[in-house]
Amino acid sequence: MADGGAGPGRRLENAIAWALRNSDGVVAFCGALAVGLLDLFGGGLGDNVVSGATLLVLAAVVYGSLAERRRRITDIREATAGARQALDNLTSVRELAGVELERALERARLDTDRWVFKGGTGTYLRAVTLPECVREARQRRRSLTVKIDIVHPGDERACAAYSRFRETFGNRPDGAQAGGWSVERTRKESYATVFAAAWYRQRLDTLEIDVHLSSVVPALRFDLSASCLFITQDDPRRVSLYVERGRPLYDYYVTELHQYREQAVKLDLRDTGPLGDDPTVDEARRLFEQLGIRLPAAFSDGDVGDIIDRALRAENPYRR
Repeated sequence: MADGGAGPGRRLENAIAWALRNSDGVVAFCGALAVGLLDLFGGGLGDNVVSGATLLVLAAVVYGSLAERRRRITDIREATAGARQALDNLTSVRELAGVELERALERARLDTDRWVFKGGTGTYLRAVTLPECVREARQRRRSLTVKIDIVHPGDERACAAYSRFRETFGNRPDGAQAGGWSVERTRKESYATVFAAAWYRQRLDTLEIDVHLSSVVPALRFDLSASCLFITQDDPRRVSLYVERGRPLYDYYVTELHQYREQAVKLDLRDTGPLGDDPTVDEARRLFEQLGIRLPAAFSDGDVGDIIDRALRAENPYRR
């Protein structure tokens, strides 16, 4: 019943809308029809009436032409805007390498209050990113949020897969190895990143830092700051990608990295025991026990000391 009542009203609305869209044709048709009817039943029309009617029809035709041109210009503008947006999106993703990449990373560290990292074991993170971000936060008296996602050192299969990946694709262009990778080294590097996160957290009250341990081996490395995203590989000579904040790809990876962390094991660094400025082996062992990632029984005190050195005195692996 309701549908039947609404039918005539809807048809009337559609007719009015059609007439408005085609007003030029309607005006011309009505003008021509009126002149024809008057001429047919009125016994003839004066020249002024005919001329006026002709002008009316011509005006309607001109109006229609202008309306069509306006619609075409609007379509062109919309197409141009779409093309411009596509070009903007393309220019927001740039390829960087070498010194240009290093400078972009440095700028990103200077003006950020957050850093998200996902990669293998975080060697560059410990050597450069984390200490420099902490130093800037301390000097500028601002808060700093850091989220780290690395290979789980307690997952032997994941560590073995990552070491194979680095051995397979870690050769430099000159044929030299980028440093021997083994399961033991992978474990030490990951343990060192965990230790560094806990150590820096105790030295900056405004630092909020989370560590997530993943059993999925990444082929790429992601560094995300408040202003941009870097997608890199372990060989700095290869081209890296730079994405500005505010672009769709940046937002996509914010969500993607969050989902990665949701599937990883999160460590609670809040209630760990104190770590000295020059941490001891016993402090390190106690830290890993408190975090639930106890060191392998085969690790000697020398191995633990090596982890501490890698954590706090790491060298930039890409220093030229």
